[in-house]
Amino acid sequence: MCQKLAELRQGLALFSQSFDAALVPPGDLAGVLADASAIERVASAVSSMAAAQMAARSPATSGRQVAEALARASGTSVAEARRALEAGRAMSAQPEVAAAALAGELSRQQAGLVACAAAANPAATGLLLATAQTASLSELAEQAGRARAAVADLDAQRRYIRAHRGLRQWADASGTWHLHAAGLPEDGARVVAAIGPFADKAFEAARKQGRRERPEAYSFDGLVGLASSGGGARASYEVMVRIDHDALLRGYALDGETCELPGFGTVTPGVVADMVASGDAFLKAIVTKGKDVVGVAHLGRRPNAYQRSALDWLFPTCAAEGCGVRSAHLETDHRLEWAKSHFTMVDLLDRLCRHDHWLKTYQGWSLVEGTGKRAFVPPDDPRHPLHPSRHGGTGPPGPGPAGPTPVAD
Repeated sequence: MCQKLAELRQGLALFSQSFDAALVPPGDLAGVLADASAIERVASAVSSMAAAQMAARSPATSGRQVAEALARASGTSVAEARRALEAGRAMSAQPEVAAAALAGELSRQQAGLVACAAAANPAATGLLLATAQTASLSELAEQAGRARAAVADLDAQRRYIRAHRGLRQWADASGTWHLHAAGLPEDGARVVAAIGPFADKAFEAARKQGRRERPEAYSFDGLVGLASSGGGARASYEVMVRIDHDALLRGYALDGETCELPGFGTVTPGVVADMVASGDAFLKAIVTKGKDVVGVAHLGRRPNAYQRSALDWLFPTCAAEGCGVRSAHLETDHRLEWAKSHFTMVDLLDRLCRHDHWLKTYQGWSLVEGTGKRAFVPPDDPRHPLHPSRHGGTGPPGPGPAGPTPVAD
């Protein structure tokens, strides 16, 4: 086995020495990208599982030593190597996950998330593996969190998170300052909500000056603005909670019921009650039965407050499959043009990130037919709603002229 691996390494090295991306036909580049990425995923799974076996077979060797050896071999940090080691251990105990990783279907990060969640909740393995094929890494992490929360002692988990809360800061080799915080979901929601108004001010200031920057840049400016505001009176903040109707009435959630702060994690209905009782949070609560949200129509172009709340529930991330941009940075898109219909209905709205909204408006891209999270395809894709194959040979309209990023509805 080791000899074959060495031969594969030599063969790949010989191929790569003669590889020139500039010589690859444009139509083949996507295939090269897919094959090379699959090889990388397979190699990551092999190295992670080998490192896990090193640690298991040598009790006298600490996990730290194995992680350091893996870091040297892979040219990564010890922290990254530790995560790879944990992923290898988790995969070794989950044959179905290991098989997917060794087939090149999961990255090391995906495999670690799926394996650890599947170890806690084996019944969720199939759903997690399916999610990994289409969702972004952040969305997979959220699904893994839900799977673990479904079988966890949430009170004990909250005590653990509370005991291990922390904030640390450091500067990297380039001189960039970093800040990392870890704690309870509702505390994170409060911090992010408090930053929001200051981030909005930074955005408005940049817009007036004709500048356009990443949303993350405005969030950082918002953090600095909050820190510079001088504190003072207790500030109110807005937090969105998604909770099933029955769980809200009962006071606790059963398997399959939702009670979470989107983007922050699962909480108990008791936490929601405490936030209400505190008096300093404006809760934007989406109460559902299952996944149903009632569509409401009105005659304006923009969604009203109730519809925006419903859209936040339906689209916590961009509707384009595989895009994990969150609701704070999404734009509302009318599936049926408002100029033709003159009404706005939740059932006919999608939420797209700024980049995907631009692709739809100016390059002819479209979500495939359906609702919720789904594939986002270019005009020549057979699944495109206006593809010739769907309209008796009548082609879809070409992309519109290049233009600025569309303004959110």
